[in-house]
Amino acid sequence: MTHLPDLTDGTVTLRPDDDQADGSAAFAVEVDGAAVGRVAVATDGALTWELDERSRGRGYATRAVRMLVDWALTERAQNGLGLDRVEARVDAEQSAALRVATRSGLRREGVTRLPEEAEEVVLARLATDPPLSEPGAFRALLNSFLPRKRAIAQMLVRDGQDRVLLCRLTYKQDWDLPGGVVEVGESPQVAVAREVEEELGLTIDAGRLLLTDWLPPWSGWDDALCLVFDGGEHDASITGSIVRQESEIRDAVFCTLDEARERCTDFTARRIESALATLAAGAGAPAYTESGRG
Repeated sequence: MTHLPDLTDGTVTLRPDDDQADGSAAFAVEVDGAAVGRVAVATDGALTWELDERSRGRGYATRAVRMLVDWALTERAQNGLGLDRVEARVDAEQSAALRVATRSGLRREGVTRLPEEAEEVVLARLATDPPLSEPGAFRALLNSFLPRKRAIAQMLVRDGQDRVLLCRLTYKQDWDLPGGVVEVGESPQVAVAREVEEELGLTIDAGRLLLTDWLPPWSGWDDALCLVFDGGEHDASITGSIVRQESEIRDAVFCTLDEARERCTDFTARRIESALATLAAGAGAPAYTESGRG
């Protein structure tokens, strides 16, 4: 390791510890000439920091870690570390440490599950990431840790006898409307038409949005938003054209509302009823329900 420099932002100063036999870069954190903690980056890019309890909550840790990260990545050709990525692993329950990592410019990448231990959040920054002063960098940072909610798009396809098309799925016993999970960056309206074509071999354009239904956590699933689009009215004979994706679909048939109540979970049946009610009401705003309840 080459000789480490002093680093400062005018408020916090990092004083090097040149005695790191393992090649890591470690610094004492000083404020007004007094040591208040320590930060370090290992040869594999792992970041660690610790502040005296009396000095916490004042932004010193964020300043120290941000300086260390900037130095490790922007001067990698000179500092002897040669890092193009630095990483912090933070206990998921340590909200203060997570704020320090995020405010220091580290993007959240995922969660490591550990047996009989708390989960660890993995946050990292690359040498190629734009400076935090750029608006795009700040948006990307926010996007890495803001909540993300699953979206499901379904289609209400009817025949001329007041029946709706339902699918019996391979991975659960109850029946459901055709559709599926919206992929990242995909329009829900495009997604539902894609799912219907992939799983049933039917080309049906998705019409207007009939219903937004919030689904609370259930049976191992996180919560989600289910968007039900109008698939129009079709002759019942279209079921003869169905080509099932056998890994996901056991069967697909038109069902009456009573049959839907028998075959579907209660919240799915309520969702179908709500979507049909919106359709019967004519043009207007889509309905909003939670677990099928308005």
